[in-house]
Amino acid sequence: MAEKVDVLICGGGSAGLCAGVWLARCGINFRILEKRAGPLETGQADGVQCRTVEVFESFGLAEALLKEAYHVMEITFWAHDNNAGSVGGIRRTKYTADTEPGLSHLPHILLSQARINKLLTDEMERAAGRSCIEYGCEVQGLEVDYERASDPYAYCVAVRASKDGTEKEYQAKYVLGSDGAHSVIRKSLGFQMIGDTSDAVWGVMDVYPRTNFPDIRKKVVINSEAGNLLILPREGDFLVRFYIELEDVIARDVTVEELHEKARLIFSPYTLDIAETVWWSAYSIGQRLADQFHESYRVYLSGDACHTHSPKAGQGMNVSLQDGYNFGWKASAVLRRQAAPELLNTYVSERQNIAAELIEFDRNWAKLFSSTYRREHNISPEQFHEQFKLSGLYTAGLATKYSDSMIVSAETSEPALASGLTVGMRFPSAHVIRFCDARPLQLVRAVPADSRWHIVVFAGDIRNSRALVQLQKLSTGLEAVISRFTPPDVDRDTIINPILILSSGRTEVEQDWIPDVFTPIVSEWRMQSLFKVFVDEEGYSSPHGHAYEKYGIDPNQGALVIVRPDHCKYLKDLLIDELRRRHEIL
Repeated sequence: MAEKVDVLICGGGSAGLCAGVWLARCGINFRILEKRAGPLETGQADGVQCRTVEVFESFGLAEALLKEAYHVMEITFWAHDNNAGSVGGIRRTKYTADTEPGLSHLPHILLSQARINKLLTDEMERAAGRSCIEYGCEVQGLEVDYERASDPYAYCVAVRASKDGTEKEYQAKYVLGSDGAHSVIRKSLGFQMIGDTSDAVWGVMDVYPRTNFPDIRKKVVINSEAGNLLILPREGDFLVRFYIELEDVIARDVTVEELHEKARLIFSPYTLDIAETVWWSAYSIGQRLADQFHESYRVYLSGDACHTHSPKAGQGMNVSLQDGYNFGWKASAVLRRQAAPELLNTYVSERQNIAAELIEFDRNWAKLFSSTYRREHNISPEQFHEQFKLSGLYTAGLATKYSDSMIVSAETSEPALASGLTVGMRFPSAHVIRFCDARPLQLVRAVPADSRWHIVVFAGDIRNSRALVQLQKLSTGLEAVISRFTPPDVDRDTIINPILILSSGRTEVEQDWIPDVFTPIVSEWRMQSLFKVFVDEEGYSSPHGHAYEKYGIDPNQGALVIVRPDHCKYLKDLLIDELRRRHEIL
């Protein structure tokens, strides 16, 4: 007899696990099928973008992630040394910050994907209160019952799988295919991967190197006459990853001994001895994109199942994880009947565009790292540095911008109200002081990933009577919107989380000046929540965060920022009509 689940996730990689965390937190009945016999142990991705660290922070998992990881603070560039007497040698040409200061309050880090998967799995199973992954279960194919697909709550997708020689069958309302580059889900649907593979081959290995190279514990790009090499220090004190350009070879014929020898040539005149190789591989660079991302809006593709590319820019695991982040909250909202089924359509429109942008970026990035391409186009080390810097926003994962849809509205927003924010992009954090206890916090901590929509109100200085009256007027309308969408038997902030940011005057403003909508009665003890009001000023032992300045908001005018559950946002003035209309659509 078939097992019924609301969501069946095929593949236990980054996309599937991140979606699973959302579904578990929202109480959705789901299952993950993973063909591996157990959890990932070694190898694969290791670069964790700033945006991905922000995603972990939204789940409350950043502390563990940051504690274990290598923090990438600096990058150095090395090139061939043309000075007399240094034939075959290399020299350092530039130091620079790995991530441009101010882009994110969290760093770019490096950590094994096995550990990242473990953190997500532990949180998913903690929230679900059960085991969620069926290991050793290989998907064989699926079928969609098209006659029932128009019913958003029908179990219209049948998935066949096998485990230990036994056939299994599942029926699901929705299926997420996150089963990698050779996706069975994609092939079952007849979708094609469009793109090509180049002749460029790179080797990758995790090693314990004995060397006198001075920057071995930094992120390094080496462009020598012997070839290109990228150094990425790993967690712990000694493990390092090398990406090595290989010429005139076939990936499947490469040996680990060849990788060792190539690395020694590139490092010359510095010495290199590999004490141990933990993991290695060789691959041909290619970029491919699935021609379709969904079937009847009931089966969706994510991660490598729909976009593949080279690993050097550190995009693969990160973009895949953010696919799952996007799908997870939307599927949860639909299945909890907090949103119309059409909400899931925006997963396709948003993530398909991002995947296409990723493929184009990776194609250009791969050329930049190619010795042949740089020689043919006379690209100097200085030009290479500049191109690397210009790509910083993208490689940090912070360039994602969603177009207008039922949940993004640049057209009806008023960007001049917050010139430091861009509609459709992620809501960046700023350092603020909590009103009730003077505790310094990052503002993003007040908008966790828990399925709620967040209404962030910048009311200015309410010691000014005009600002106070404007806030009171807004609060009346906001209270009506919250009442419209919040069931009577749950806490007032269950669906919509109102946040208030004042511009100054914390010690001169009294608690009873704050409208009740920002201090709702919550919890089993029916107590007033005092944790939604913040002030943009310096603390007793913390610097001024200058949030209003960072966001480009005039304290005399104010602004209202609507933040989605995944931290994408759009802007309004301190009026409530558009807010009410947007939530009625959902």
